Amino acid sequence: MKHKFQISESIRLGAILALSGGFMDAYSYMERGEVFANAQTGNMLLFGVHLSQGDFQNTLKYLFPVLAFALGIALAEVVRAKAGNLLHWRQISVLAEALILIAVSFFPTALNLPANALTSFACGIQVESFRKIHGKGIATTMCIGNLRSGTENLHHYFHTKERHFLDTSLLYYGIIACFIVGAVIGNAAVQLFQIKAILGCSFLLLISFFMMFIDWEKKEKELAL
Repeated sequence: MKHKFQISESIRLGAILALSGGFMDAYSYMERGEVFANAQTGNMLLFGVHLSQGDFQNTLKYLFPVLAFALGIALAEVVRAKAGNLLHWRQISVLAEALILIAVSFFPTALNLPANALTSFACGIQVESFRKIHGKGIATTMCIGNLRSGTENLHHYFHTKERHFLDTSLLYYGIIACFIVGAVIGNAAVQLFQIKAILGCSFLLLISFFMMFIDWEKKEKELAL
């Protein structure tokens, strides 16, 4: 029987991935020299600002993560095209992401540039691999699109009183809330573990990897019987 949604589109998985998205941004910003892991718009802005000031050292600091993020997106598409039958391509992506972040935990602060590039590379993999939750276009590594869609659906609900618009709006806002909670957890981890804090994000991603072996729709139907 064909499932209505792919396992990789479950709300549970999306929440864990959003936690990891907030965690990564908090880690790279707080521990790795105020560079964004996910928010490439912010990195592009700061790249432009430092370029205009002739501060070429800091232009590289913000340029490399942007380029690495784009490469991560490209790699996710390669994995999608080349993956075999042993693992779903999204499982391979999230496992690669977890392993990359484990490697980042061994980079000293003197190597923040490659550490941030690798973190953004992992984020690029995630943003391309996980683009939907319950059939809705939802990002787990950034919030602006979710905020737009959540507010749009909330407006439609107030205008039409149709419940599905409210449910969709709450889904978008819920993922935003998970992202913020991930940032809170990430910052707390940085205070305790410094550069090793990113291992907490790897742990969340490994949870996501194993969650994708579970058929949540089937489980929910069994519990309903």
